[in-house]
Amino acid sequence: MTRVCAVKIFRFPRHANTLKSSSPSPSVSETLRFIISPPLIHHPGTSSISISLMAHSRPRILEQAEADCDGKFTDNIAGERKYAEIVVIRHGETEWNADGRIQGHLDVELNDVGREQATVVAERVSKEFKVSAVYSSDLKRAFETAQIIASSCGGLQVIEEPDLRERHLGDLQGLVVREAAKSSSKAYRAFVSNRRDEEIPGGGESLDQLYQRCTSSLQRIANKHLGERVVAVTHGGVIRALHRRASSHGRSAGKIMNTSVNVFQLSDEDEWSIKVWGDVSHLNQTGFLESGFGGDKSSG
Repeated sequence: MTRVCAVKIFRFPRHANTLKSSSPSPSVSETLRFIISPPLIHHPGTSSISISLMAHSRPRILEQAEADCDGKFTDNIAGERKYAEIVVIRHGETEWNADGRIQGHLDVELNDVGREQATVVAERVSKEFKVSAVYSSDLKRAFETAQIIASSCGGLQVIEEPDLRERHLGDLQGLVVREAAKSSSKAYRAFVSNRRDEEIPGGGESLDQLYQRCTSSLQRIANKHLGERVVAVTHGGVIRALHRRASSHGRSAGKIMNTSVNVFQLSDEDEWSIKVWGDVSHLNQTGFLESGFGGDKSSG
């Protein structure tokens, strides 16, 4: 049975696949929040615990967070702070994902691989998380993924949240990424610009507009579900923006894979943290793309 606890560990190499406690000075220790599920190895005769992570999935724990082992989301230091836990999942694969074609707000359905991915992540969510609600972008690729998850979680109804839509990418929508620079040079220059306030020609959003839209949406969801755990199914560009909001250290989000699991905690005081990032261990037996195109130039 999966349990969530605060675990004291010591700093570890960035690319380590197994995290172990050790005995350096207390000044380098830190308490991080983990989802603890098999394999959990206790070394007899010692206080050492090692948590084995599958090298292929490379989940990353980025921020400090506290909770007791019953999953009640309160801050032990502040005393009264309450949290919502939001399991943010990218939609399953589409034919346009496979072709490297830019989707944005265009309403593309899942392909067969995407439906298989959605089924696998749904099974995982139903076993690992007690979910009280399932939210989704209103675009088909996300909504269908969410429906499959909701069905596995006791037949919940999916709640549409249009503000969880992918970034509107203007004139780039429908173009193959590798051809976009030639086909729509002005829009492509805006897309790769370092300016976060630059809108993409053809009705596209700036990165700042996307950030404001989707972070406000997730905070609204959190405020409705304090003390609960919910699922939100959305898109690569949105998840990248949520990562920017929650990560205080400026780390790269990396690729946002189809049906990757990302666990956020949001407090009633507008404080965000990340528990689990980019976990696709459920896809070990399922085909998936080694790409994660989202809403900005670094996401291909």
